[in-house]
Amino acid sequence: MPAHAETTMSSPRLTAELLDHVVDYLHDSKDALRKCCLVSKSWVPRARRHLFAEVWFETEEDLESWLGIFPDPSTSPARYTKNLIIDCPQAVAIADGEGGGWIRSFSHVINLELGSSSQLPGTYEDDESATFLIPLQGLSPFVKSLDMDCPGLPSSRIFNLILSFPLLEDLTLTNYGYEATDEDDGSNGPPIAVQPSNLPVFTGFFKLVTKELVPIVRQLLSLPSGIHFLKLTLMRGRREDILLIMALVEGCSRTLESLDITCDPPGVFIRHLCPYR
Repeated sequence: MPAHAETTMSSPRLTAELLDHVVDYLHDSKDALRKCCLVSKSWVPRARRHLFAEVWFETEEDLESWLGIFPDPSTSPARYTKNLIIDCPQAVAIADGEGGGWIRSFSHVINLELGSSSQLPGTYEDDESATFLIPLQGLSPFVKSLDMDCPGLPSSRIFNLILSFPLLEDLTLTNYGYEATDEDDGSNGPPIAVQPSNLPVFTGFFKLVTKELVPIVRQLLSLPSGIHFLKLTLMRGRREDILLIMALVEGCSRTLESLDITCDPPGVFIRHLCPYR
């Protein structure tokens, strides 16, 4: 057998497409993906695509670990992240300010979740104390789903964040502990600059878990582009908000397929599946 033939057989070359297929097949095995990163530098980008598809900053320790391993945002695997979960948004904002805007490297996030494990309900004294959301505005132009559990946040800050994602379809807001006032119609904070053509599309579901429907719902209904949700879930709403709820349902009347409403006090429950189309 010729020497060159023996060399070819002992060191077979796989096409890039086949190598990608092999790595993709291992997408649910992080241990295998980590080993792929050690095989060849050419395997690293594809393996990272799966290894860092979801990133969860549950604690400040998680945040410090990430910044320690990936100090340079330009070479970090943040661009591969599709699902970003942040349970310590205040710490992220501080680190982002100190690190020159590193959070912007998560530029391809599709699903964004913001929790509040480090913030007790009702501890935001005014609108300025909630400025930690500003670095997250417009984080990724690809965000389609936003899930927020941030007790005590002023509705203006929440709404500015919502409007910064033009492709937003699904919206979940859990805002226990926020006490709205009659004057709180969303105008109590600096508005984000948006154009009508850049407003979110709102073609998925809207889930609101709070006692105070008024501020956010009024703001949604005021959008010139309208709302086009397919599913509405309103939990812990008050009976006195029934007119506002009816306005919300009417605003989605051309697209709405499912409606689930639970009102306080317990025992007042309305559920209706409505095939409007």
